[in-house]
Amino acid sequence: MTAMERLERRALCASRAGAELAREVERAGYYPDLVLDTLALSAAGEEVEISLVQAETTFAEAVHRHLTVLVLTASRLIIVHVDDAPREDGRPGALATSEAVPISRIGSVALTRGVREPADGGGTLTEMTIAVSWGSVRRIDLEPTSCADPECQADHGVTGVSMPDDIALRIAAGVEGDAALERAQAFAGALSRATAQLAGR
Repeated sequence: MTAMERLERRALCASRAGAELAREVERAGYYPDLVLDTLALSAAGEEVEISLVQAETTFAEAVHRHLTVLVLTASRLIIVHVDDAPREDGRPGALATSEAVPISRIGSVALTRGVREPADGGGTLTEMTIAVSWGSVRRIDLEPTSCADPECQADHGVTGVSMPDDIALRIAAGVEGDAALERAQAFAGALSRATAQLAGR
């Protein structure tokens, strides 16, 4: 680590929220130095206000690990993804990707809250999905256009829906635990307040 990288890392972790972020990244145990160095570079000295860390492990043909970190500063939403990327020689490798989005560019914050026993005082939160859109990526779902005539053999083309698909995180108490769900709700509230303040100007 260079002297500049050490300074950037120290600045990232200087605040209480930054120190909590560092603890959560260390707790996730997935290349914490790579994650924190990438975050420090993207934060560029801005103070962390609140963050959310989600580690994921999937099992397909092999074990695949993935980490996503969301960081809110006074002016930007910083997103860092880290993925396994084995090298050609078979040795471990990883890819760390970051994006810093000005809060003013965020078009929508969609929150989906899953609860149990909703009739009991609004229910108990069991899961939450946070979807943030700023117009960087769109997903298009296409399907053949249907025809009312069951005998029709003509090609009627395709129909579809275009929707923003920048980032979505789902946090479930049954998987990540109640504390992770509380952190997700706090992050969602802070992000919603930040975008509301800008929208009101």
